[in-house]
Amino acid sequence: MNLLTDVHDDLTFDADGPVLLVGGYGTVGTELARLAASHWPLLLTGRSEQRGAALAQELGGTEVRRWDLTDPTPFTAAVRAVASVVNDPDDRVLRAAVRSGVPYVDVTRWTARLQRAATVAALLRPTAPVLLSSAWMGGVTSLVTAALAERLGGADRVETAIRWDLADRAGADSVEFMDRLGLDYEVVRDGRRRSVAPLSGPRTVRIGDSPTRVAGIDTPEQFTLPLTLGTTTAATRIGFSSRASTTALLAAKHAGLFRWGRGERWEPARRALLYSPGAGGVARLRIDVGHGGHGLSAVVEDRAGQAHLTAVGALLGLRRALGTDGAAPPVGVAFPEQTPRPDQVLADLAAVGVTVAVRADARTGADSRTGAAA
Repeated sequence: MNLLTDVHDDLTFDADGPVLLVGGYGTVGTELARLAASHWPLLLTGRSEQRGAALAQELGGTEVRRWDLTDPTPFTAAVRAVASVVNDPDDRVLRAAVRSGVPYVDVTRWTARLQRAATVAALLRPTAPVLLSSAWMGGVTSLVTAALAERLGGADRVETAIRWDLADRAGADSVEFMDRLGLDYEVVRDGRRRSVAPLSGPRTVRIGDSPTRVAGIDTPEQFTLPLTLGTTTAATRIGFSSRASTTALLAAKHAGLFRWGRGERWEPARRALLYSPGAGGVARLRIDVGHGGHGLSAVVEDRAGQAHLTAVGALLGLRRALGTDGAAPPVGVAFPEQTPRPDQVLADLAAVGVTVAVRADARTGADSRTGAAA
């Protein structure tokens, strides 16, 4: 028996209450709180109220409380929505929100945990929106994919290339997926599901002005896009801003570090390859979508960094779950690419400082831009 899954936290839906940010003063949570404070009153929780005190004072009118997800003491609050920006391995926040009919958004799950969350939520028969927005950068990649698919009339092929800026800030939770690099994962290629090894299929992709060496990584959009958009090939790859660091990561994979070094003893070595809490960098990625012999390429850039870009995804997810984005909220479990407003995605991103440059491939000849040139 897992005692934490038996804890009955008491959330109550209150349409005039605050939005609860679980992990609301961590690296991503702080960025989300700053973005969300102008939209709704906030309740920030985490393991230590003292850590969130300065942020609450900065934002004004924001409450901070302790909710340690490893502590079985039940948590009680009346809220209008919940955003989980911290790992929730026992689905504690999810269960509390769904049981209480509170709209819920999650941006922290890798694929296997997202699959489990979708199952848990479905079994609980949610009466409020459950938006599982854990695709890369809080679902931003899926939203941009939906925008390109809308222009093309579909999305047969989706390939995402991520440039991880080593100078950027990163919370420890954001690199927990490093522990998955020793596990094969399932993808869809040419309409067929198959298992592939992490960091396979390396290639160099031009992301903006930066040629970047990237290799395959397990991310939730590779699971959801074939189900939601009918994508027959979905691939996500990652590389560092430093080619030498990417080479070191691929060498570590080739040496088997992520298989024979999976225990706690080797955890610092694994995470040191990616976790570098720098002073700040630029979040940049490229998404290529093809359909019916035509294609569009988008370069997404957030000069405020990856934590801010993830928080942007969470903010847009909250607006979707609450129906404040101009469309009715979803019913039950949903994913970000199912947005009913794909034509507004790029404008929504631009409004919070994220530039997206869209370029047609050589087969179309057209060129459409928002923000910096691709």
